[in-house]
Amino acid sequence: SNPSSISLCPQTQSFNKHNILDNQRLVKPLSYHCLQADGNFVEFDQEPFHVGHTEETLHDWLEANPEGILENSKLLIIGREVQTNLGGRIDLLGVDPLGNVVVVELKRGRTPRDTVAQALEYAAFAKLLNADHLETICRTYMNDESLNFAEHHRRHFALSDSDSVTFNKDQLIVIVCQNLSPQIRLTSQFLNSKNVSVTCVEFSFFQTKEGDRIMSQEIVVGEESHRPVHVSSRSAPTVDEATFLASLDDNIRPDTVRLIEWSKEKSRRISWGTKAFASHVVVDDSSVSVFRVYPPGPRSRQLLFLTFNEIEKKSPVPEEVIQGLRKRAESTGLFKARGPKDFQRIMDNRMSDVEMNTLLESLDFISEAIQNHRPEQ
Repeated sequence: SNPSSISLCPQTQSFNKHNILDNQRLVKPLSYHCLQADGNFVEFDQEPFHVGHTEETLHDWLEANPEGILENSKLLIIGREVQTNLGGRIDLLGVDPLGNVVVVELKRGRTPRDTVAQALEYAAFAKLLNADHLETICRTYMNDESLNFAEHHRRHFALSDSDSVTFNKDQLIVIVCQNLSPQIRLTSQFLNSKNVSVTCVEFSFFQTKEGDRIMSQEIVVGEESHRPVHVSSRSAPTVDEATFLASLDDNIRPDTVRLIEWSKEKSRRISWGTKAFASHVVVDDSSVSVFRVYPPGPRSRQLLFLTFNEIEKKSPVPEEVIQGLRKRAESTGLFKARGPKDFQRIMDNRMSDVEMNTLLESLDFISEAIQNHRPEQ
């Protein structure tokens, strides 16, 4: 059930599913062949997914590989098993590049008649979520309590600063199953005709003689014509210090090591998310991040954020003090403004000793401001 061991192949060789499945039993074994680069065929057989696999396995695979879920769009997963205000659990919750919220309902076998009703209930709940709710869900899922959801969304889709995004303007429903029933297909098509966006994705599962596993995904229905008081989500796996540092270039690793050392020397709490880490000042029962560091990605460079936005939201530091800290950080020449609140530094070259000392002095000033303005004051 390891997601990394499966090959996801959208739009693979077509076949008549009704000749293969009958009441979830393989009644007519069919063989298929995959053409390799060397011109040789590798035989593989289709089999019902439920044989030897749980629905949890399907969750893992699609969570790690969401590319084939939406039609004509990519998807950012922000939550798993998200609890609704009526006691239900959304299998996967995502956001598309436009900021629309996507409810993903997974079924490893056939789709019972109540699947659409369940998905509509989840979409109705999703409509109640505002940007703060989405950020709370995403922070829990990413194990990063200082994550800026808007920035995370922008980075994931490589959006420019000029791209305007309105979160949760619309809600989309995606039903993923192995065998879509005619009733669900017809109902989904009807909802699409009434401008309720429903996408249905069928997947097929194969296994080669060598044990390789292949999943094909095909979109069979797509584009055709009171606030919740509590939200929750399961967490994705987090990175650790050793893994994070190992992913960095030798040229920038020493600066990151120094930032981690500074946090430990100053007794700051370091939290590790699925990608980034943050350094926090803990005052009484409150934890406020001072900075956050993202590793480089395929389309992005390593970034350090001064999280003034969180300081403003989660600490009693006066606005005039925060403005002074912003001006001080800007005057160092080490940072550039990122939106109206935060500052960032691109960490693509090693800093000089003078630059590093200036950076650490800025972090000291920010930390002292948080510590000197306690909640009871």
